[in-house]
Amino acid sequence: MVIEKTAVAGTLESSDIMITVAPKEEGINIRLNSTVEKYYGNSIISSIQEELERLGVRGAVVEAVDHGALDCTIRARLITAVKRASVSANEGGIA
Repeated sequence: MVIEKTAVAGTLESSDIMITVAPKEEGINIRLNSTVEKYYGNSIISSIQEELERLGVRGAVVEAVDHGALDCTIRARLITAVKRASVSANEGGIA
């Protein structure tokens, strides 16, 4: 998927994560700010990287502000943000 525009998914509520995806020519840049980063930061970043690879995203800046979200929530929020930001999703009328 090609990231065409900036998109956001999630909230800043407890047990949630807000993920912002923005275009970048090449490469992936992940920035994480988490209340549990000391304990789970590497796992959160790994989940984000795995989903980006699975979705075929090759260029993006991802900013994640986490407040203790579960792995399934992290992945769901990322997928939603990527689909909102992608060329292929916009062609299909998905917002």
